[in-house]
Amino acid sequence: MNFEVFVLGTSGMMPLPNRYLTSAMVRRDGDLFLFDCGEGTQVSLKMLNLKWKKIHSIFISHMHADHVTGLPGILMLSSQVDRNEPLTLYGPPKLKEYIDANRRILDMYINYEIVVKVAEPGVILDTEEFTVSAFPLVHTKPCVGYVMQEKARPGEFHVEKAKELGIPMGPLWGKLQKGESVTLDDGTVIESSQVMGERREGRKFSYVTDSLYLPSIADYVKESDLLLCEGMFTSDMEETAYEKKHMTSSQAAQIAKDAQVKKLGLLHYSPRYSDRELKYLHKDAKRIFSETILTKDRMGFDIPLKS
Repeated sequence: MNFEVFVLGTSGMMPLPNRYLTSAMVRRDGDLFLFDCGEGTQVSLKMLNLKWKKIHSIFISHMHADHVTGLPGILMLSSQVDRNEPLTLYGPPKLKEYIDANRRILDMYINYEIVVKVAEPGVILDTEEFTVSAFPLVHTKPCVGYVMQEKARPGEFHVEKAKELGIPMGPLWGKLQKGESVTLDDGTVIESSQVMGERREGRKFSYVTDSLYLPSIADYVKESDLLLCEGMFTSDMEETAYEKKHMTSSQAAQIAKDAQVKKLGLLHYSPRYSDRELKYLHKDAKRIFSETILTKDRMGFDIPLKS
């Protein structure tokens, strides 16, 4: 089962020729999950050949233009395909007002149901296989970060052990794999743990942008396979970052280190840095957390299943 993350835009405040505004996409088992939707999101989706009709949910961090200006286009684009399922958007309280106003003013043709929910801290989407949670950040507007966490999978079924215990192939194997105990014809009770390996942890993706540096962020994103986090300024701009309620790349790296994540992807760069100057953000971060990547628009990450 695939779990891929695509960075659709990496710029903060304003789009640049090689940097669209901040957005990321998770593709999991064919479904798409969009995190923020800045200007240029549609273009990156098209260039990556990601099918917008497969968008399951959209998660908005906060109501600043550089994170939502791509939404009207996405909503209208989704009316060009047959869509039977509602499209659910999560975000701050003002998100519904923004969507409703755009639909009214632009007289949008929408042929599917749009559901808008407030992303209160805690689990906001719970399925059989994964959850998405929101947690509070501190910015100039109400802002949240997001964590997409797969639920633990059953351990490996040991066929040889099952045969040794005299369990016939068939329905009993299925019950054991579901964690149930079974009773053999001679009355012997076999527990699932006798033939199953240890449960395997699910994959974890975290998305953090537009916030002051908060040590508490590390608790929410702990042990993520991939953390996408804003690194808007170099370390010498820490005072400016604080005033604007943003982070430096080294602060993002400190969160990654404290959270023991596997990989940190920087994004949401200040337009003050040219493409050549982004290396200074990367250099600052790698001093603290070596597994740091300077993401670029349309960069992809494949997160493998845990064995």
